[in-house]
Amino acid sequence: MEKIGIIDLGSNSARLVIVNLFADGYFMVADELKESVRLGQDMERDGFLKPQRVAETIKTLKMFRRLCDASGVTRIIAVATAAVRRAKNQRSFLDEIQASCGIKIRVLTADEEALYVYRGVINTMDVPKGIVLEIGGGATKIVYYNRRNILNHVTLPFGAVTLTGLFSEDGLKPEEIARKIEEFFTEQLRQVEWINDVDPDVQMIGVGGSFRNLFKISKMVHKYPLDQVHNYAMPVEDFLPVYDMIKVLNLDKKKKIKGLSAERADILPAALAIIKSFVTFFNFDKFLMSGAGLREGIMFNQALPITEEKPISDVLNYSLTTLVKYYACDEKHVEHVVNLSIQLFKQLRVLHKFPRQYLRVLKVAATLHDCGERIKFYNHQRHSCYMILNSSLYGVSHRDIVLAAFTACCHKKEDINAYDWARYRDILHEEDIEIVKRLGVMLRIAESLDRTMSGTVKSINCDILGDSVIMKTEVDGDASLEIRDAMASSAEFKKCFHKNLEIL
Repeated sequence: MEKIGIIDLGSNSARLVIVNLFADGYFMVADELKESVRLGQDMERDGFLKPQRVAETIKTLKMFRRLCDASGVTRIIAVATAAVRRAKNQRSFLDEIQASCGIKIRVLTADEEALYVYRGVINTMDVPKGIVLEIGGGATKIVYYNRRNILNHVTLPFGAVTLTGLFSEDGLKPEEIARKIEEFFTEQLRQVEWINDVDPDVQMIGVGGSFRNLFKISKMVHKYPLDQVHNYAMPVEDFLPVYDMIKVLNLDKKKKIKGLSAERADILPAALAIIKSFVTFFNFDKFLMSGAGLREGIMFNQALPITEEKPISDVLNYSLTTLVKYYACDEKHVEHVVNLSIQLFKQLRVLHKFPRQYLRVLKVAATLHDCGERIKFYNHQRHSCYMILNSSLYGVSHRDIVLAAFTACCHKKEDINAYDWARYRDILHEEDIEIVKRLGVMLRIAESLDRTMSGTVKSINCDILGDSVIMKTEVDGDASLEIRDAMASSAEFKKCFHKNLEIL
């Protein structure tokens, strides 16, 4: 395993992410450090990075270097974006960092930056056709793609920090500044040649710190139970009240808003004005948020170089495999339980009548059903539930994550706590509890049929005859323990499917 450090030096903040690279192209974040350096602040006056900002950045990078050395990092990949890219004193700034910190920073072109952002999104989200809006401190990127191929992209030379500086005129009320930024950004959009060729059914995906902050505010307002910004779907009708509230407040009042980072309070209104202009221009009724962007794009390229040429074909499967390796689950057992679960789902379709989307839920639950053993074996189904709810799962919706977590919680016995279920009532539907119970009993039977973790039961064939389901197993060896263990679920099976269960 190799440990690398990725430094992203932006116009607003500097971030260090320490990443463990596993064999076979997988990775996991091990540590992170972020500092607000405001490198791009006041640059619009003369194009120079200011001495105070430079000194603060070097101090931060020295701290990053110490953490990398203490953590056993073998390689540091450091990149800089809009502020350094435009700086007239770029060369002296980079030389000073090299001399004082021992860190060589590569300044990304606008095209390279947009490409990394795209790779971070496309390898972590299952959205066939999207338009990505990434709001940085000194630049705003728009990437339009379809069928996992970039069609067009543009980098606009202003972001939340620069717009805040440009429109902070004396005497203007905060809401007037927000309106001016909206008008300015809309006019910039109109000048993008390809913007009117975007398909009307495209999905909007938001990337960057402002979207993360927006999620935190929305989570507080709506008491949203999951703490995962990635794949969070925000209706525009929920966004507008937040924007209307924030854009009229002075800085002191903004800093008191729960969920709003104090260091971002002054620039968030500009970012929200960009979002307002964007959703109005395209007439979006909702947008997704991505927790993955430029840094994740670099991570994928380092762990799996093939992603420089083409994205991962199965985002969910890649994410699940990463977690199986990270949690040190028995990979052969996991694969066998997943296969048996899929067979059961298909064989019993005439009884459960679930659409194909629930097969994805069952696959997630089957893959991670035993991950809770990393905490404790006893009642590990509950720990598995918690870990699924809090893992970085890519390519799957929040609703499916919750359904999979509760399905995994049923793989030993029906173990749904009424209080825990009630916490997710805004994500789940009333009928979902019965769906989870049915998926759970299928998973329980599948796991039982690999009780010795030896793959003895190769396949299943179900015949539905009258009031019974006859489950015929194809075995290689003695499967008496597996069949006995699976039959222990017969009472739950009958309660869920209203059929007696026989396993041969």
